[in-house]
Amino acid sequence: MACLKRLSETGLAPRLRATGEFANQAWALYDHAPGAPWRTNPRRAAEALAMLHALKPGLKLPEGCNGSRDLTCHTEEILSSCTPSARAEIEALRPDGPAIAAGRTCLIHGDPVPGNLLFDGDGVVLIDWQCPAIGDPAEDIAIFLSPAMQHVYRGKALTHDEEQAFLAAYADPEITGRYRALEPWFHWRMAAYCLWRAQNGAPDYAPAYRLEAAALTR
Repeated sequence: MACLKRLSETGLAPRLRATGEFANQAWALYDHAPGAPWRTNPRRAAEALAMLHALKPGLKLPEGCNGSRDLTCHTEEILSSCTPSARAEIEALRPDGPAIAAGRTCLIHGDPVPGNLLFDGDGVVLIDWQCPAIGDPAEDIAIFLSPAMQHVYRGKALTHDEEQAFLAAYADPEITGRYRALEPWFHWRMAAYCLWRAQNGAPDYAPAYRLEAAALTR
């Protein structure tokens, strides 16, 4: 709720109109967000995330994963819920590069998949603010660029040129460089997540898992 209140005047989130509680459950009323889910033009998606990450919200939110150690712990937690036989392949793909330390943090959306970025002629609105955090901006970049999430939400992964266009438009070499350094851990975690989803009633995540596993062997 606090996050939506803070973002209401930025145009990056639906305008919050009212909040309350009913039967011990919180509710929120906010404006309908016009537009269609993201399909093309990575530049506009990058610019929207860069704008979000530049805000100084002053909000008390959960802390996101930050650095390769956090990503490894999160991945191992996900894998602990998968069957041992299915885990064998992904365990073999564990990144073995030098550890990457925690970096600077900011407000992140936490789930900026193509379906959560709505585009119309006036701009970009991010919806489904279920897991905002104070975290590494590279997290949001990794989720948007993820081959798995692109496949699940729009039917295909980004091309190399589309990915490069996104990173160029984000226009912060420090953060995009950090994304590149952490990329193996991001792919590894997403592969684990897709494996878990595929084993728990979401068969469309099986090909998404393959895309992330392939990214780990490039």
